[in-house]
Formats: sequence, C-alpha cells, structure tokens
Amino acid sequence: MRRTLLMGALLVSFLVATAVPAGANHSWANYHWARPANPFTIQLGDNVTAAWDSYLGTTSSDWSQSSVLDTVIVPGNTTGRRCRPTAGRVEVCNAKYGNNGWLGLAQIWLSGSHITQGTAKVNDTYFNQAQYNTPAWRNLVMCQEVAHTFGLDHQDENFNNANLGSCMDYTNDPDGPPSNEHPNAHDFEQLETIYSHTDAGNAANARPDRSVIIHRTGRDTAVVTVIFWIP
Repeated sequence: MRRTLLMGALLVSFLVATAVPAGANHSWANYHWARPANPFTIQLGDNVTAAWDSYLGTTSSDWSQSSVLDTVIVPGNTTGRRCRPTAGRVEVCNAKYGNNGWLGLAQIWLSGSHITQGTAKVNDTYFNQAQYNTPAWRNLVMCQEVAHTFGLDHQDENFNNANLGSCMDYTNDPDGPPSNEHPNAHDFEQLETIYSHTDAGNAANARPDRSVIIHRTGRDTAVVTVIFWIP
C-alpha cells in the first residue's frame, strides 16, 4: 500500500500542474457498473461514525437526483479501519488513516470495464483538524469519493481555479461561492452519458486513466484507486 500511495503522489502532482480543462468529459476511463436497465440502484454500505452519517445521507440524496442511478444506504459489512469491499456494492468508511496527505480515497474493483465493488474512505486524521472539520469540506469529500465509485472523475484538478459549483472540482475553498459541496448539472449529464446504454455480452477492456492507480489482480480484473490529496 505504501508503494501504491507513493506512485499516486507522483501521478497527482503531475495532474495538478496540468489540470483537466473545466467542463471537459470527466468520466473515469469508461469504468461503469453493469446493469440490464436504467435507472439502477447502488447500495452504499454505512460504516461511518455518527459525525459522518448526515454527510453520507446528503451525498446519497444528491446523487439519487440522477436520471440513471439511485443510491440507497444500507448497513455496512466492514469496519472503518479495514474498509473491505463487498461484491455488488460500495462500502463507505471513515477512520484515522494517518498523515498520508489524502482527505479521501476511492477504490473500485473491475472486471473488464465493469465495476464490481467499491470503497470510499474519508480520513479523520485531517477531518479532526479545525481547517477541515467543517460541513463544506466534509460534504465536498464525501460527495466526490462516493461519485468516483460510479465512474465519475474530476471536472477540474487545479486547487486555485474558481469554483465550478461541483464536488468533482478541486478547490481550496469548498464554501465558494459557488459552493463545491454538491453535484452540478454537468455531473448529472456525464452520468447520463456513462450510463446511456445497458449492458449485455462481454464488456470492453478497461482503459487506464492518467489520474488513477491500477494494480492488476489477474488477466481480466483490476483494482483502481483515486486519491483526494490535501491542498
């Protein structure tokens, strides 16, 4: 894991210097959940403490406004510290993960380009500090990490640009204005593009995205991680 995070530091440092243009396509390398129809429902396993419950609820409600997917919060199958995945759902966790430089981390497991399970973590080592222990920062990071497990990437990766009004936008000031605590219209449009088709037969091979770390677990499977670094 330490080696993976070091690789991530190099990748994200490069991306901050060469930001994705605002409003560009921000799907996550064609990664998506397989489903026979739209809309479909993604279960979010609640492994978070009381301090995070309302933010997970807001995130679930926000993304369920999409026309192609709904989310439902269900009892978690793991613990905040371990945050082990469960097939067919997303486990959401919080814990003191250490002074490792990241506020949030999302991980998905792939079969071809199909997401089969995911985890979203928020790091209390930083959220217990006054700088980040605010509703705006908590909403932003929870919203973004859960959305990565749907196949969404960042709209913009420059912390110093003006806010886009989307939780998929890096920022130094999530309050704004505009606020970066919730999805915006472009996020929902991107989900409609990602899930414009239903799945049958074999999925296309996943294409690695430059903003993620891929650890191959076999010929046709992979684990993908994306990290929200502290600004």
